[in-house]
Order: sequence, then C-alpha cells, then structure tokens
Amino acid sequence: MVIRYTTTSIHEGRRLDHYLAEQSPDLSRTLIRKNIDIGGVHIDGRRVLKAGLVLSAGRRIEVHRDRGALEPYRIAESQVLFQDDYLIVLDKPAGIETQPTPARYKGTLYEALQVWLKRDRRFGRRLEIGMAQRLDRETSGVIAFSIHPQAHKSLTAQIQSRAAQKIYLALVEGRPEPTAGSYTSRLIRDRFSNRVKSTAGGGKEAVTRYRVVKTLQAPAQISMVELELITGRTHQLRAHLSEAGHPLLGDIRYGGADRLGEHSFSRHFLHSHRLELRHPLSGKALSFCAELPPEMDPDQW
Repeated sequence: MVIRYTTTSIHEGRRLDHYLAEQSPDLSRTLIRKNIDIGGVHIDGRRVLKAGLVLSAGRRIEVHRDRGALEPYRIAESQVLFQDDYLIVLDKPAGIETQPTPARYKGTLYEALQVWLKRDRRFGRRLEIGMAQRLDRETSGVIAFSIHPQAHKSLTAQIQSRAAQKIYLALVEGRPEPTAGSYTSRLIRDRFSNRVKSTAGGGKEAVTRYRVVKTLQAPAQISMVELELITGRTHQLRAHLSEAGHPLLGDIRYGGADRLGEHSFSRHFLHSHRLELRHPLSGKALSFCAELPPEMDPDQW
C-alpha cells in the first residue's frame, strides 16, 4: 500500500513526522517514526530515514506500508548454516523480504546480513554482499549469499546455470497424479493480475521436477511434495502447482486456500529445503539443509 501527499506553503518548516501525524490521525507518532526508520517513507523519489527532517513546499511524499512488523529483523546464530570469508548460507524465516523494497530497508534479510557481518571483526575489509538467489517473502529455508568479490561470479553462475541443486518442500491441495514427474512451460507475467502464467508463445522456459512425499486426508486431502527447481523463474513453483490444480496451501494469489477446517494459514507453504553447490573458491561440494518449520508440518497442527 502506498499513500501520497504533496506539501504546500503552510507546511514550510514542519517536521516530517509531525506532518505525517497530522495527515494520518489514526496512526500514532511512534508508528510513524518506526515506518520512517525502516525506510518506508520517500520524498521526491528518495528514501528518507530522519523523522525530524524539515519540510519545504512542493515536496512529494510517499508512505509505503506492507504487512511486516515495523521492527528491524536480526539474524540469530542458529540461522547461520555456514559462513567463511567468501560465502554465507542462512535459514530464512517466512515473512521476511530477501531484499529492500519501497516499504522497507531495515527488516529485510539483506539489511540484517549487513548488520550480522559488521559484527564479525575478522574480515578487516569492506564487505560486499552478492545476491545470487532470492526467496519470496513467505518462502522459508536455505538461501546463499557471496560475501567477497572473488565469490560473486562463481556463485551466481552456479545458481543460474543449473549447476546448483535446489530442492523445495511444499504443502499443496490434493494429490498430484502421477506422483512423480515434471512440469514444463514458458512463463510470462500477467500485468493485470500481477501473476505469472504459462503461455503458448514467448515467455521464458520453466522446468520443475516433483515427487509426492506423502498424502494426508484430514482435514482435507493435502500432499507434501518435493520440488526440484531446474530453472529459476519468478514464482515458477507457485505457478506450475496452481496450473496443475494443486496450489500451495496459503497461496491466495495463485488460488490456494487460506483455511482448512479450523486451521488458517498466514503464509504460503513453500520451503527451500536443500541446496547443493560447490564452494565458489575451493570448488568443494557443499550441501545445506533447513528443517521444515513447525507450521508446515501437519502432524503438529
């Protein structure tokens, strides 16, 4: 959601947080300051982080808000699956953006990683974080970043060239038949629905392998499915499962149910379970696994 304002001469000299409080009387100044602090307020197209910024006439203000907490996210040591001078691998929780968005800079995995690495005195150099892959906000699990210029190219090439193996677990509606196979199509983004869909012509090739791990009957038929991402298109897994008639539980955008019986879902149930690649410098084979979060385990419902 974005709200836009334009200041006039009567707002000359007004503090940014005071001005926004006047424009949004339903919001407390504490919430407004938190929204500014995480990076959700832009003036004339640039993000501002100072609540006390003095305004002048004709300033175009945009207030971006999302569903996330208005608090900075911080990485816990238990979420670090691997770290050396070149590579760091994390277990990302659901509900956290991987990279900055208009609504936030703080509260993203990228910003939290900057804070985490600055605490590590062993580097003795300016850190450079390379984003070779991304996970959707509500997708949890394994994600790798390069943290040295010499590692960026190799890691990115592995992720993009199919040399790295990316395995996901998903809870879906129904039971895919046959219970193992692949989905292949060409995907494009539909500008009107803001969804990705398959098309007969154009688009980019997308290939997903799948295998049903188990099927449960209560409160409705649902299946745990293992997915291998052969290509890495935006929303590829979500689109392929939806078009196959087995959308992710909780994936409202792609037709998934947000409730089954007495159970409601606040996220889509997709988890980056395992990542296999070679170390970007040594070439050593590495394998990382993130355990399934409790909310994705029907046995714990």
